[in-house]
Amino acid sequence: MVNRGYSSVEERWQEAEGTAYFVRGEDEGYLKVSFFGPFYGAYVVFGLDRERYRYAFVSGNSRDYLWLLARTPAVEHEVLERFLARAAELGFDTGKLIYVVQD
Repeated sequence: MVNRGYSSVEERWQEAEGTAYFVRGEDEGYLKVSFFGPFYGAYVVFGLDRERYRYAFVSGNSRDYLWLLARTPAVEHEVLERFLARAAELGFDTGKLIYVVQD
């Protein structure tokens, strides 16, 4: 797996290649992911665009990590609203989210 993002400070793309495996089975979005050698972290998919895989709602195994991952720099307003509502239902403090501006 490759995570890729653009650093506006450094004005360049950055990539990190990692490995992942399903924890309980391929039909559940609960994975262990590593980008740094033998150290694995939880990757819990709690929302997904099953039709076109345009976005995924992802968290760690605690309320400390939360992401809306998308294949495009912007997502539709309704997707963001659905993400915020679902995250709040799960107990995340959505007031602490950082919104990255992508041009």
